[in-house]
Amino acid sequence: MSGEKKYKVLVTHPEVPREAIDLLAHNCEVTICKTLPTERSEILEKAKSVDAIFWAGHKPLKADVLDAAGPQLKSISTMSGGIDFVDVTELKRRKVPLGHTPVAFNDAVADIAVGLLLAAARRFHEGRLKIETGTWENFHLNWMLGRDLRDSVVGFYGFGGIGQIIAKRLKGFDIERVLYTTHRRVAPEIEQEYNAKKVDFDTMLAESDFVIIATPLTNETAGVFNATAFGKMKKTAVLVNIGRGGIVNQPDLYEALRTNQIFAAGLDVMTPEPLPSNDPMLSLPNLFLLPHLGSATGRTRTELAVKAAHNILRGLGGESMLSPAY
Repeated sequence: MSGEKKYKVLVTHPEVPREAIDLLAHNCEVTICKTLPTERSEILEKAKSVDAIFWAGHKPLKADVLDAAGPQLKSISTMSGGIDFVDVTELKRRKVPLGHTPVAFNDAVADIAVGLLLAAARRFHEGRLKIETGTWENFHLNWMLGRDLRDSVVGFYGFGGIGQIIAKRLKGFDIERVLYTTHRRVAPEIEQEYNAKKVDFDTMLAESDFVIIATPLTNETAGVFNATAFGKMKKTAVLVNIGRGGIVNQPDLYEALRTNQIFAAGLDVMTPEPLPSNDPMLSLPNLFLLPHLGSATGRTRTELAVKAAHNILRGLGGESMLSPAY
């Protein structure tokens, strides 16, 4: 990027890691939103006449922001892998380059997925409730029995970078095989490495002991996990979602768990976020919930921010972004 002009960059969140801010500030005039939670009115006010926007968080990114910035806007990057909150059609119409930050969080999210799987399979939440309510009945031989990972079949709805890292982690638990449902078959060497086979959605549901959702939210994936899908799963099956909450029909999942149609579930994503404290999902003993912590490690957040900053700088310089979203 040329150093002749000080480009104006808006950073929409006050907690973006300093490493990314310093990178941008080397050649740009950086303005940072101060409100927390970030108020849209502040974003719209500070977006006026900026050349680039570092979009941190999952608030909707749509025409009002682009209108506020003006026609000189030439670079935007989210600090996320998913871009379901972005009006991509509008950005494309205005020919504004968009970057995002996939891959950087894959390891952290994979770790969370394995944690959710173990917690749901071994009834961590229900066990904690037993302690809190004084119903620790360890005199029973068959008390609080969970599900084994060893020799299990693990199904993936989405088997891209994150899914493959999860499968790598699970190899250490001696699982039997992997089934996956995606639009495309992965490379034969990847299938061989993870003993994986591409199957249709219904087969994956019917044969899997564990089902992991690891795909973005799109028009095609929205609400795919519904009452019909849960009816095709094993009664002993465990569902894990680290994709997006909207992929699951949440009322249908509630019923499937409440009636023990499936054994348990572990979710890091849900609808809405934050989940209200009186939501009926919280009453389920066989549901382990986390407040969207997938990428929540210091190292990962810094890597995400720095990658987004590089996207911004490349876009300003008319170069291809490190991770273009389209």
